[in-house]
Amino acid sequence: MKALCYHGHGDVRVDNVPDPKIEQPTDVIIKVTSTAICGSDLQLMEGHVPTMHSGDVLGHEAMGIVVEVGDAVEKLKEGDRVVVPFTVSCGACFFCKKGLFSLCDNSNPNARLAERAMGHAPGGLLGHTHLLGGYAGGQAEYLRVPFADVGPIKIESDLPDEKVLFLSDIFPTGWMAAERADIEPGDTVAIWGCGAVAQLTIKSAWMLKAGRVIAIDDVPERLQMARDKGGAETIHFGHEDVYGRLQQMTGGRGPDRCIDAVGCEAHGTNGFDAVLVRAKAAVKLATDRAHALRQAVYCCRKGGSISVPGAYDGCNEKFPLGAFTSKGLTMKAGQTHVPRYMRPLLERIESGEIDPSFVITHELALEDAPEAYRMFRDKRQGCIKVVLHP
Repeated sequence: MKALCYHGHGDVRVDNVPDPKIEQPTDVIIKVTSTAICGSDLQLMEGHVPTMHSGDVLGHEAMGIVVEVGDAVEKLKEGDRVVVPFTVSCGACFFCKKGLFSLCDNSNPNARLAERAMGHAPGGLLGHTHLLGGYAGGQAEYLRVPFADVGPIKIESDLPDEKVLFLSDIFPTGWMAAERADIEPGDTVAIWGCGAVAQLTIKSAWMLKAGRVIAIDDVPERLQMARDKGGAETIHFGHEDVYGRLQQMTGGRGPDRCIDAVGCEAHGTNGFDAVLVRAKAAVKLATDRAHALRQAVYCCRKGGSISVPGAYDGCNEKFPLGAFTSKGLTMKAGQTHVPRYMRPLLERIESGEIDPSFVITHELALEDAPEAYRMFRDKRQGCIKVVLHP
């Protein structure tokens, strides 16, 4: 089959690779009909995350048709149309039973490696590093789905792929980000980033009864989407001082809830802090550029909360712990517990409350994936979200 594969820093190619096979009786194989490129895929391509191997198949947002079923699978059959979560979860361990599916104890075959890096091993992820299982991803013609009775959700309506594909990751991620911010009715919510996850975080914040949503970025078309599709107020951080503007907009109190939807590749445009962190990252003296997270700590009102859906991969030496503790802030983070949210969010889509497909700016063939990665990375042609159709 054809699949998009990693071949080193900045190098992704569509290769011919062996078709996936049933490896465990709980597996299914799907024929991929739609798959998307995520910002975290760019982090893998650019070498920001260790333990990638040449030839690894990328992609963790996929859906398709079941074409083969393991002997122990009970809930799916050949011909079923499914969306696959990017988390790999057994459904039976301590964490899965608590609905903490991304922390599964049994789905990461490289748990010992992850334990050395993190203290405890999170669960496996599709199309990610070997630190998180080394599972082949979904930017391919076919995909093996482990623990198939736990993760995939059947789509039994005629909704097009584009409306339901993002149940695989970015819609649940945006929803969990807003949920973990502990939004109360009427709250002012500030969101750093206006990429696809952030756009769906904006929508989720409104659905959770936020009174005001303010989105922060420096890419004009992303800011425009946040205004036009999300109804957010916006701040261009290249043109305005974010702290000063937020203080002005909130009467000096600061936003009630702050959400870092940027992650480890955040950058500031001004100041010694931004220059120093970029320099350290360039020479591998730092792993994460946490400018957005630090700014969120400074901007958030006293007693407020910070939610972090943005991906971080290592350590950061400049976290403002003094400000965080003195202001009495609360922070929640983590990979999304996708199966926990798929059914209720599908119901919101089916009811017409939201159509997540508004974030799509490009639909391309799988063969176009390498150029699509570069276009997305370089923010060309207004690229915000790419969907590939194998």
